[in-house]
Amino acid sequence: MRPRYIALAGPTASGKTAAALAIVQQHAVEIISVDSALVYRGMDIGTAKPSAAELAAVPHHLINIRDPLNAYSAAEFVQDAECLIADITARGKLPLLVGGTMLYFKALQDGLDDMPKADASLRAQIAADALENGWPAMHVELALVDPITALRLKPNDSQRISRALEVFKLTGLPLSHFQQLNIKKTIASHADKQTDSALISLEPGDRMWLHARIAQRFDAMLAAGFMDEMQTLRLRGDLHADLPSMRCVGYRQAWEALEGTSPMAELRDKCIFATRQLAKRQITWLRSMPQRHIVPCDEPGALQLVLIKVAEVLT
Repeated sequence: MRPRYIALAGPTASGKTAAALAIVQQHAVEIISVDSALVYRGMDIGTAKPSAAELAAVPHHLINIRDPLNAYSAAEFVQDAECLIADITARGKLPLLVGGTMLYFKALQDGLDDMPKADASLRAQIAADALENGWPAMHVELALVDPITALRLKPNDSQRISRALEVFKLTGLPLSHFQQLNIKKTIASHADKQTDSALISLEPGDRMWLHARIAQRFDAMLAAGFMDEMQTLRLRGDLHADLPSMRCVGYRQAWEALEGTSPMAELRDKCIFATRQLAKRQITWLRSMPQRHIVPCDEPGALQLVLIKVAEVLT
């Protein structure tokens, strides 16, 4: 059975762009980006955005669709991706979803949590309370109403503590309640979606190979003018460090360095470390997907192996 779409996923710096372009040479596809950073305009170097030539080689979707001031949610991605998948299929082509934002892949495959939408005024009140009392105190407050969630969060995880408190204050139910409902919903519907898509996963056998690639890529970003790009964004005057766009790996560390809250001399090491941590989380997520088709991206013939996997899932 021909899949509705092919997903090409992998940790950062695993070679997803090169693999996607190899697929383009042999199959009639259009690419849908599955990347929470590539949606932002003006954030090109630090996100390793495909070059103008690469973007021109094949239709790309969901790249450069947001100003960095405006957030883009997983729910919006699912809505946009579903529309694009239907549109691309109607034109006789195969949707190729490429990226490393695993939350987007999961939301598209398993659906979204039935949780309340963000409430700006309540979130502002929680932030004000945290400013007065500190996030560790807010973590203690969360433990009283949602001990399951509090147990897995660090006391300084401001973003997740805030969201968990917000959900409880809006509904009177803990965040863990909604997550358990979603797990049950996922299990119930998972069997029906086994043939919905084919996931090709680029995974390194040697983690040091990936670490070297991450360091090399960040050095190339610095040489290409990443800090100039960051300074341009910062000097706009309407962006700030708490925006989702500025919390992207690399941009957060560069912002802190330019603000003087973190030593500029430590920027490279901090960015590389943060990128390694991101890659580790991405690999962990991929390994939880038993139906994936694994391609060892550190093998010399990785691109050819990707093409073989694509041919297999299309037959």
